[in-house]
Parts: sequence; C-alpha cells; structure tokens
Amino acid sequence: MFPLFAALMSVSLAAEECPRGALDARYCDRDGDMVADLPTDPTALADPDTLNFAYTPLEDPSIYPEIWKGFLDHVAKVTGKKVRLFLLQTNAAQLEALRSGRLHVAGINTGSVPVAVNCSGVVPFAMMHGPAGPYGYQMEIIVPASSPVKAVADLKGRTIAFTSPTSNSGYKAPAYILETEFGLKADDYKSQYSGKHDNSILGVANGDYEAAAVASTVTARLATRGTYDPKAIRVIYRSATFPTTGYGYTHNLKPELAAKIREAFMTFSISGDPTLAPEFPDQDNFIAMTYKTDWEIVRRVDAGTSVTYDCK
Repeated sequence: MFPLFAALMSVSLAAEECPRGALDARYCDRDGDMVADLPTDPTALADPDTLNFAYTPLEDPSIYPEIWKGFLDHVAKVTGKKVRLFLLQTNAAQLEALRSGRLHVAGINTGSVPVAVNCSGVVPFAMMHGPAGPYGYQMEIIVPASSPVKAVADLKGRTIAFTSPTSNSGYKAPAYILETEFGLKADDYKSQYSGKHDNSILGVANGDYEAAAVASTVTARLATRGTYDPKAIRVIYRSATFPTTGYGYTHNLKPELAAKIREAFMTFSISGDPTLAPEFPDQDNFIAMTYKTDWEIVRRVDAGTSVTYDCK
C-alpha cells in the first residue's frame, strides 16, 4: 500500500462514472490501455508556459543539471516552451508533484511507474534503446567484499538495505525473489531503507550495510564516475532483466503539446550528446513504449507481493 498523497486529498473532485481499472477515481480509461484518458472538459487541459522535467531521484539530483542540459535544450527547441529541470529528492515527492500538476514530464523509476500511472495520471511513452535492445537492468544483491555471506541463503537473520517501498529493484523485486526463489520471507531477515541506490551501494562498499538490493545500472554508473571502488563489493545475486526508467507526461497536457514532447524524445540522440552519453553508455536514442505491454512484468511482481496502489 502506498498512501503517498494524503495532503492532496483536500482537493474536491467529482468522480466521473467511467471505466478506470486500477486508476484513481480522478481518471478514466475508456480505451482499455491502462493509462488515464485525456480529460473531456477542455478547461481541464494544461498548456504551461514552462515545462517542468524531472529525472528519477536514484542518486544525488545535484548532478542532473549538467547531465540533462543538452536534452532539455532540445525539448525546448521542439516544443517552443521554456523547459526547467525540476530537482526532487525522493520518489514520493516526484509522484506528488506529477499528481498536483507542478511537474509535467518525468523519467520515473521502474517500480514507481505503476504508482505514477494509477495515482498521478501519468502516460508513459518512451524508454531508452541501444544496439542490444531496450535499456534494462538487473536487480543485484550486493554484500561487502569481505563479508562471510557467499549466497542468498546466507542472508537469513541478517539485515538487508532496501531503497524505498516504491522501488522495483530496490525493494519490490528483491522481496518477491527472496521469497519465491529462496524461501526467505520478510521475517527471515531484517530490513532497513537507505532512501536511494547510491546510499545503498556506498553503504555496502563502506561496510555500513550487511547487504543491499540495487539496480545494476546504478552500480555501473557510480563505478564509472569513481564514486566507489568496485572491488569493495561482491554481487551474490543478479536477476533477469527488467525495463528501466519510463518517461511519461501528465495525462491532461493539450494533445498538441503532448505530441511535441513525444517528437522531442524520438528525435534526440543520446549517444550524440556529450553529457548524457557517458551516463548511459550503449544507449542511442529513445523508443516508444506502452505501460500495458512493457510494464507487465513489473505489475506481475507487484501482484506477487500483494502491492496495491492506494492513492488516498
């Protein structure tokens, strides 16, 4: 359960009678694509002078302005809008900003995409792609290199650092896999939350955490930057590949603006950008995706761990 939006529920909105599936009562899904439809009331359509964009706060957001500058300049050129990088410290803050309309376009971490869709009315439409296919990651369980833990079974009775309850690689997938593949239920180990993947990785590297569940893309990225010594950690489990960050916009943007945002993503060269390319090696561009198809495996993990999307 994710009671993320209690502060927003003072807004009085009459729920329209319509098909909506798992969507919050604010939204409708008449076409069955599992994401919020465009509002039927023209006055509910948004056409902001400045587009606010945020990348998922997997790590310290202070590094993002330089990394995303070329991309944001491209979005501004294609859309004709001012584009501002919206810095957020937590996934919950990102989801609340999307739901309230303060944030318009975002890269959302894998596990938070279903919450963003159902509770914040986000329409995911793009993901990164390279020669090997769509950009993905493995969930890794890491331990300090000197740890006596050699296998997942050795984690029984120990403490595992997770990132946040909405993170797929940082909580939901490992919790599901620990139980279904290794028979380790939640009461077989102790849990703590680090807040972010970089906190978990550095905590393991420094010996502060006995183990942590993280995304392989973040361990690789931080190693490339020299943030930690890769020899200080050891991977004891690596999952199958999950889709990584999903990019989406809020459902109530004017169709013309939404189309321009899509165009901006699809015409941007990741590999050709001097600041984004080093962060996402082997990624060439963005490709179209749908929540219904590409996030099916994530919804399956959510179902297997009894996750529901409580937007109240």
